[in-house]
Amino acid sequence: MSAGVELSVREAVATVTLSHPGKFNAMSRPMWRQLRCVFESIAHEHAVRCVVLTGTAGNFCAGGDISEYADFRFQESSLRDFHENDVWGGLQAMLDCEVPLVASIEGNCMGAGIEIASCCDIRLAGESARFGAPIARLGFPMAPREAGLVARELGLNVTRQMLLEAAIFTSADLKACGFLSRVLPDAQLSAELLATVQGILGLSPQAARLNKRTLRALHAPGSALVDDAASYVYADSAEHREGILAFLEKRSPVF
Repeated sequence: MSAGVELSVREAVATVTLSHPGKFNAMSRPMWRQLRCVFESIAHEHAVRCVVLTGTAGNFCAGGDISEYADFRFQESSLRDFHENDVWGGLQAMLDCEVPLVASIEGNCMGAGIEIASCCDIRLAGESARFGAPIARLGFPMAPREAGLVARELGLNVTRQMLLEAAIFTSADLKACGFLSRVLPDAQLSAELLATVQGILGLSPQAARLNKRTLRALHAPGSALVDDAASYVYADSAEHREGILAFLEKRSPVF
């Protein structure tokens, strides 16, 4: 079975699966490019209301595929191309996703896995999952934009420990710092993921998209949220009317 990023769409849910057999789903260069293509394709799937990101065989993602590093990491131009185009291209496509993105994390979540998880809105993890970015042992730092993304989600203190001490953290550690939304016994992770997705599907997809745009704007460098008419164009929308009327009529809304 070859490495790859697999996409399946069932009704309103897209599932993106990281798969690299024998390497704990470590990201190869082709996988980064596939990740970008997959999320760009999801952007055109207008029926999709939630995306689930997971890994195969009991692991999320153990980092990058180190076996291919000697092919490009020792020249500045090829190293830059890898980080700025392959890696950031995939991460940016995830950040641009306009529907809720839920990570289901088990096993190893290292390096590239931390970066990918940092692009998700809701992060669920099994109790035995482990987190880190011990790349200092390999003699290189985290690329600037990737480090900025991780620090924003993890917090500077934990990011410093992760990068400067090569510290490895438990699920409980990352729940305590706010990175993880919920931590479950490993056997209950799938059930919690299903419940989370079903809960999202019962909410307004229009509200989710607008909230994600607002949250992206909050983190955009040098930008400011503007209180103008464009923020309220949903006023006469069907979903807005349905949500309010359903509440007043004491029934469940149908979005």
